[in-house]
Amino acid sequence: MVWKNSTYAGWGRVLTATADMARPERARNLTAIAADTPCPAIGNCRSYGDASLNDGGRVIDMTRMNRIIDFDQEAGVVAVEAGITIGDLAHVFAPRGWLPAVMPGTGFATIGGCIAHDVHGKNHHNEGSFGQHVLSITLLNGEKRTVASPKRNSALFRATIGGIGQTGVIAEAKLQLKPCPGDVMMVTERRAAGWDEHISLLDQSRATYCVGWLDTTATGGDLGRGIIEEAELAAGLLPKAKTPKSVPINAPGFALSNPIVRSFNAAYYRRVPASGRSTVKRIDDFFFPLDKIHDWNKLYGKRGFYQFQNVVGLDQTDALKAMLELVAGAGLSSPLAVLKRMGPGRAGHMSFPMEGYTLAVDFPAKPAAVELISMLEDMTVDAGGRLYLAKDALASGSAIKAMYPEHADWAKLINKTDPEGRFETDMTRRLDLRSAEEQS
Repeated sequence: MVWKNSTYAGWGRVLTATADMARPERARNLTAIAADTPCPAIGNCRSYGDASLNDGGRVIDMTRMNRIIDFDQEAGVVAVEAGITIGDLAHVFAPRGWLPAVMPGTGFATIGGCIAHDVHGKNHHNEGSFGQHVLSITLLNGEKRTVASPKRNSALFRATIGGIGQTGVIAEAKLQLKPCPGDVMMVTERRAAGWDEHISLLDQSRATYCVGWLDTTATGGDLGRGIIEEAELAAGLLPKAKTPKSVPINAPGFALSNPIVRSFNAAYYRRVPASGRSTVKRIDDFFFPLDKIHDWNKLYGKRGFYQFQNVVGLDQTDALKAMLELVAGAGLSSPLAVLKRMGPGRAGHMSFPMEGYTLAVDFPAKPAAVELISMLEDMTVDAGGRLYLAKDALASGSAIKAMYPEHADWAKLINKTDPEGRFETDMTRRLDLRSAEEQS
């Protein structure tokens, strides 16, 4: 296998790494690499920070390991190589009456990445996290090949789900899909005039899929205004597919200046009538709206961007509102801000979800954004919440360990599984995640 020295980045483009990279195309090649040179596996690098980076080391690019191995049409159980994307699975199986039970905000996430971050979607309040629908995982650790499931090697299974690749190379996975009546969505959009109404609409929603968009430039009585989007799977005629666009160059700094973002957000809010509206969308247009803009991360310019995403409990709406007030007053946020109601579902020691509300906001990479995110991190700790490792580039290790009560158990198992630290990444080193020391 040829190793090619490559420089690559997380989706936020703030952090980069230079590493020797192998790109196996067949299972036998992957097995040989894993046995000869155990090292972290990566996918399309859609995590925003340094979870997939291994500067100065080696990585295995899994994107060519993207085959469907087996499918049981009656049971909706599919076995796949870990490099296949969640979007490809949706495109292949929705016309056949099945859909991945949980889908994140991009179809370019690989199944290995979805497992490693235990991703969640717009139906977490109903279906839980991705890992709760994984039936088994095949792991490569040196010459060892292990199948883990909720009943077989269950401790290893829990450490792998949400475990950011520290148990070995995820080679294959078996997934339980959910039945779907067709490959379109019936979508209803409603305005939320302010924070209290926004939270109320999320709480009252009985839709299968629900998500809120926030205007993070709104202040005062308009604080928290936005749009609630609810959706159900349906059968019907497919709307015409949108032609993908791309961002060919890094946008200039003024492209996301506060006046421009404020104007855009106001127009985006008004596009939904006061009485609301219902539309029919393609599945990919609903689940992966930004995938139609290739390289949209270039809109933040060559310096890249940070995303802050946290979750706090149901009784912490006042704390979350205070965070939003801080964000709105800073004048740094972009048009991309999301508020969702989450259920309790999670599958691993280091899985992000908890029952409550999750807030996600993008910030152009500026020194002021680093200071703001640090304050938001402290407020999250005080509220008993946690940060999402798939989005993080700035957190402190002490904060993360305090947020994840099962961290020590996870770290002990990881160090037993990989005592030589062969699967360490820039993120695990930055956060000292493999240290099982108790937090005071």
